[in-house]
Amino acid sequence: MLPTTAYRQPEYKHTGKQTDMVTGIVLAAGEGTRLRPYTEKVPKCMVPYKGKPLLDYIVETFHQEGVNDLVLVRGYKGETIQRTDLQYYTNEDYDRTNMVYTLFCAEDALRGDVIISYGDIIYRPEVLQALLKSNYDFSVVVDSEWRALWEQRMSNPLDDAETMKLDASGKIVELGKKPKSYDEIQGQYIGLIKIGAHAIDKVRQFYHAMGKEKMYDGKDFNNMYMTSFIQEVIDNLMPVHAVSIAGGWLEFDSVEDLALEFIG
Repeated sequence: MLPTTAYRQPEYKHTGKQTDMVTGIVLAAGEGTRLRPYTEKVPKCMVPYKGKPLLDYIVETFHQEGVNDLVLVRGYKGETIQRTDLQYYTNEDYDRTNMVYTLFCAEDALRGDVIISYGDIIYRPEVLQALLKSNYDFSVVVDSEWRALWEQRMSNPLDDAETMKLDASGKIVELGKKPKSYDEIQGQYIGLIKIGAHAIDKVRQFYHAMGKEKMYDGKDFNNMYMTSFIQEVIDNLMPVHAVSIAGGWLEFDSVEDLALEFIG
């Protein structure tokens, strides 16, 4: 049965860990049209996977790792999410903007160390642990074993995958472009980012200084992809480091993805 009313979160038993000065920001403003009929009355992050909304998995994982300062940026059907353990921001223009714009709707929450998570992914605690341990100013989770997951989802993984090129030290050189071959894909960006406290103001200032009239990978400023923004950071602001994982996460972009199983 599809959920039709506001969801009440379960009670959480915290592990006793406490990650001070870390804010978790979940980006969940989009409509999720490819997940219809599940998203006809609720946003994408509230679609159930194995009987539990995606948002529950995300929040549980953050709590388990001691990240209790949690922010949700909502948009489409946002009023159906009523939780007491989240601070809310809203992207009123969710139907004509993209992920970076959604993030900066919560600009007031960009303080201290920030973990940014897409709202249509779930991941094992070890994935979040690895990101939390990164001491770099800007870190991105990259799945080196991405192809096994993509082969569950489609007949030709190369059609949907994006470039990911790393240098010898693990810094990202390029991401988010259309690859010509598998040689251009050293992993896949999964939608999970950490920006350190020392860099967060620089990133905010950089965003506001970007050319509002420019196109970014074919998109205008307000519709810029997150990968395009990260590439701009790499090219013009600071290094971005890959936090390598080998599976342990899932993305839900279509109804068929609801049949996925964890790999790795």
